[in-house]
Amino acid sequence: MKRRMMLYFGSFNPVHNGHTALAEMVIERDLCDELAMIVSPRNPLKEDSMLAAELDRFSMAEAACAASRYPERIKASAVEFLLPRPSYTIDTLRYLEQTCGQRMQFSILMGADLVLTLDRWKEGGAILDRYPIYVYPRTGYDVSGIDSRVHYLADAPVFDYSSTDVRKTLRSGGDASSMIAPGVLKYIGEKGLWSTEEYLGQLDDMIAGNPSDTESLMERGRLFYRRNKWGEALNDFGRVLELQPGNVEASRMREMINEILEFRYTDIYNP
Repeated sequence: MKRRMMLYFGSFNPVHNGHTALAEMVIERDLCDELAMIVSPRNPLKEDSMLAAELDRFSMAEAACAASRYPERIKASAVEFLLPRPSYTIDTLRYLEQTCGQRMQFSILMGADLVLTLDRWKEGGAILDRYPIYVYPRTGYDVSGIDSRVHYLADAPVFDYSSTDVRKTLRSGGDASSMIAPGVLKYIGEKGLWSTEEYLGQLDDMIAGNPSDTESLMERGRLFYRRNKWGEALNDFGRVLELQPGNVEASRMREMINEILEFRYTDIYNP
């Protein structure tokens, strides 16, 4: 009898606890015998300037799978790294059928956001015709008109954060330990992925290229504020107010910094 292999495609940039929980759920519900987290080189329909290197994302996925409740049944896969680019799901499925089809039958796990774009995928209709697709909810996505061939997991766990939120937390110097596995967090720290310093460098470059970029100025000012770099933060918020005199947040942030400085530095002995 063929083993039922569920394929969970994604950038996993980085993999977080929500990804792992969904993988554990389909195992526990006996929807598959094994699940492969297939780390994609890049989604052809999505550009992401914050995409970590392929092997870094694969290594993090390996760490998350190893920390799951079913490490022998949930594994990371780098199969798409070996295939021609750009990476299309239908091409990966055909490769897997040729190499593993004699001993495995495949299904697919995806989010509600992705299934709604299936008509834009290369040979999306062929994927629907040939493979069972299991879809989990994503906040803000209505699947009421979903194709009847799709299995909607309405009661699957929903997490109020995404990989984007994890990256934002890391870049701002926040604590992401509640969103990602300890091994993943350790790897990110060792590799310096999505660090505040890296992000500040990117913001510096954007502002150098466009000194009137108020969005980047605000973001850099917030980072300076969180790092207690009051002078740099004041400069950025002041520049925003020169460009946008009515910017409420910039005005409020500047007032907060001035209050901090007035409280802390009251005489020549406490510069």
